[in-house]
Amino acid sequence: MSSSHHENAPAPAPAPAPAPPRSAAHVLLAHDVGLLVIRLGVGLIVAARGAQHLFGWWGGLGIDKTAVAFAQFGYPAPKVMAVIAGIIETFGGLGIAVGLLTPLAGAAVAGVMANAVATTWPLGYFGGFEFPLLLGVGAAGLALTGAGRISLDALLPGLRSQRLVYGIATLVLAAILATVTILLSKT
Repeated sequence: MSSSHHENAPAPAPAPAPAPPRSAAHVLLAHDVGLLVIRLGVGLIVAARGAQHLFGWWGGLGIDKTAVAFAQFGYPAPKVMAVIAGIIETFGGLGIAVGLLTPLAGAAVAGVMANAVATTWPLGYFGGFEFPLLLGVGAAGLALTGAGRISLDALLPGLRSQRLVYGIATLVLAAILATVTILLSKT
């Protein structure tokens, strides 16, 4: 073959570029946005329910009627328990939504939702306890994962990088307190 023959030969087609791997930055951003969506959903729903219980907003019972319901469920000091539950729901829900002290807020809400599940248990899964169960599981999951980088926790040195032990410790405490509260309502 002559050298001119090689010069006129078509150049080989370039190999297709390999698909870029998922970069860590893209994965982290997706993770943080997903946590934000979950936090806003769980947190604002729980906060709105707490405001219904505390203040009677949006057609809620208000504190006095909520206390009557707590008495019917067998809780001792029903007005105090209703106030505590309403405060935890309202401010714990807001804490979850903005990502402030998320392990504590998530565990506190999970504990209140455990009590809500216990009181609605006789109604069955589709009769009422699936909703507080879903909120409680979501709140517990957020206590374990932390709020992500799109949160107020990201500005706090101790919570900037979520440690699993924070979530586990707060959930253990919430489980103990919820169990005691549920047992008190059964006596």
